[in-house]
Amino acid sequence: MSVPRNASPKNPGPPTAGPRWRRWLLRGALLALGLAVGIGVPVFWVLDKQVRAEFEQLTWQEPTRVYARPLSLAPGEPLDAATLELELAASGYRKDAGGDLPGTYQRQDGKFRIATRAFTDIDGPVPAQKLDLVLARGRIASVAQRGSGQALANARLDPVRIATLYGGNLQVERRLVQLTDVPPLLVTGLQAVEDRNFKHHHGIDPWGMLRAMWVNVREGELEQGASTLTQQLVRSLFLTREKRWSRKFREISYSLIIEARYDKQRILEAYFNQVYMGQQGNQSIHGIAAASEFWFGRELASLRTEEMALLVGMIKGPSVYDPRRRPEAARTRRDLVLGVWQELGLIDADTARRAREAPLGVSSRPGVASNRYPAFMDLVRRQLARDYPADALRGAGLNVLTTLSPSAQQLSEQAVSGTLGRVQKKDGPALQAGMVVTDTGTGEVLAMVGNRAAGQPGFNRALEAQRPVGSLLKPMVYLLALAQPDRWSLATPVEDAPVTVTLPNGKTWSPGNSDGQSHGRVSLLDALSQSYNQATVRVGMDVGPDRLSELLKVLAGLRAPANPSLILGSVDLSPFAMAQVYQFLASGGEIQPLRAVRGVVDPKGSAIKRYDFDAAPAKEGDAVAARLVTLALQDTVANGTGRGLLADGLGHLRVAGKTGTSNDSRDSWFAGYTGDHLAVVWVGNDKNEPTGLYGATGAMRVWSALFAKLPSAPLDVGMGGLEWGWVDAAEFATTEEECEGARRYAFVAGYLPDEHVSCVKRSWLDWFRFGGDDDARDAGDQDDGRDERRDRRRGD
Repeated sequence: MSVPRNASPKNPGPPTAGPRWRRWLLRGALLALGLAVGIGVPVFWVLDKQVRAEFEQLTWQEPTRVYARPLSLAPGEPLDAATLELELAASGYRKDAGGDLPGTYQRQDGKFRIATRAFTDIDGPVPAQKLDLVLARGRIASVAQRGSGQALANARLDPVRIATLYGGNLQVERRLVQLTDVPPLLVTGLQAVEDRNFKHHHGIDPWGMLRAMWVNVREGELEQGASTLTQQLVRSLFLTREKRWSRKFREISYSLIIEARYDKQRILEAYFNQVYMGQQGNQSIHGIAAASEFWFGRELASLRTEEMALLVGMIKGPSVYDPRRRPEAARTRRDLVLGVWQELGLIDADTARRAREAPLGVSSRPGVASNRYPAFMDLVRRQLARDYPADALRGAGLNVLTTLSPSAQQLSEQAVSGTLGRVQKKDGPALQAGMVVTDTGTGEVLAMVGNRAAGQPGFNRALEAQRPVGSLLKPMVYLLALAQPDRWSLATPVEDAPVTVTLPNGKTWSPGNSDGQSHGRVSLLDALSQSYNQATVRVGMDVGPDRLSELLKVLAGLRAPANPSLILGSVDLSPFAMAQVYQFLASGGEIQPLRAVRGVVDPKGSAIKRYDFDAAPAKEGDAVAARLVTLALQDTVANGTGRGLLADGLGHLRVAGKTGTSNDSRDSWFAGYTGDHLAVVWVGNDKNEPTGLYGATGAMRVWSALFAKLPSAPLDVGMGGLEWGWVDAAEFATTEEECEGARRYAFVAGYLPDEHVSCVKRSWLDWFRFGGDDDARDAGDQDDGRDERRDRRRGD
């Protein structure tokens, strides 16, 4: 074999193809590494800086939530079983066998077992309680702590959420929680289903992806997801839904950076506050705590095993597994999650079996309200605007505590919608209504209806409709008169006869009565209860239209022209304005500004603004005059234009009320109050056309429908500052009860008529019984009494 001349053992000749290939591969690898380092490091540095900045500043905006008033449960308060169940249903309580879990109750006839939920009221946190409550004869008979049996003087039912004020254009429902607030089973159960290797991977889990593929193929369905919890969080927080390789690269990069920078606890907490859990209209539900409220109406801590399994199962697809729309799919998914938990030892077999047998348990109505009562919310916004700019509350995470009573509101809506259909004339215009219900003791607005379709936002007839009030204003005329007890009383005679008033412009005004007749000499009481126009004008001209105008300004801040026609209600006012006027009478003479807001509480539960009841006690003169008008309005219901309420079975409430009708029956009004509630109702139409309805045939029908169902105490008019006397039918003089035509009237104490007439005839035997000067002695006693009363008046 020949050997090349330049060959030697140390110089074997040119390289072969194999070593050359490896060299080029090495060079390519080094080049790729250099490019990766040269480009990747700066890119990752930029991404790291961006992710850290965004994650460090990660803050979620919580909406401001608006709540009704908590229901006070105190022995003796008017309440029946139907109304209590209305309140429980409005607050999302579920009826079950035990009434042991917060947000549930059990009923057996008039006995209730209620497990309330914890909440924050204006005076601080209110803990959850388990109550035994007994109802009897339309009242709360007893309230006791379950278990101990300790009687309670008062308990409170947590309030229903009635509206939500979101920030910006997005309506994101969220309730922030810390990881320590999340039940341990929910924490471990989420990882078991969505990311079993969460504790060990660094943002992405290649082996988890392979395992998920194998399990899904084996089970024949997508049982495990391939993305880690961190990747899911990144997609939700930072990325769009577009499907591109660049998006996947960013998802992986962000996940690696977050895992490198932050601990698992913080990542999990962010996940629980961000995860998407459903939709209601424009409202998207984010976070596990908001989902618990939305789907079950309860806090996280009170969730059962099966409910936690449903929430975890829904994460895969909230719309696909929506338990309200697709209950079978939701149940299948829930049971699958329960199977995984049992397989991994998170729950035992008995727990898994009981959970599978349990219903889905979602509340029938979502626990998140956007604007459930638009008319009432108009008033809330108007009153808050005095202290907060228009957008200051939106998305601020505050709690606005209002005065709304869910039962009064729902019964008011039913009364309006149900009654208008019955009183609608066949060829008449479409009817509309406005209604305001208040608490006579505090001035709190309990309900407001501004539209026949109560849930429809828009023109609020209770707050904004300005309509002629007619005879509804007459009690204020008589209030001014009765505030002068030396000149006017309920027994004072007044002529209901044709009357002509000369106006400032030289023209004359001659109003007539609605029945076209005059009724001659009547008492002030009858003039009001029968709503006689001619008698009222005489009284009103005596006290002065200017004083009536000033009274409306004092009571409700209203500016009404001091024209004589004001006496008969020739002024346009809203139902809310008239409720403010009548609140003076219903409260017994107190000037109580009507209010819809009780306070505003910050996210930590501290009150930052209180709207406490601050009405000054009624002045003695105002209180007495208000009592006299109330007695007259009770007579209006017993014997006058409101007597239809007695036929409706409402006599036990001893209602004080007044009807009102504008010209051509375009407007029908009724204002009435009991011991607890005042309600003002207007019925008419938006085109100002005649309806064919009077106050008694339209608005009073709505009022009656409400109080046929709303528990309320009878009206008991206090007798402070009053005394009663029998008055002769023909003369303004006291007499004996047994005299023909004698009538009993209430007077301001010390202001009974000076004169006395007697129908008692004495026989000659009285001379032996009492002595010959008996008549003179009686006359002297009467004179002494009159002198004493005159002395008291002068002293006043």
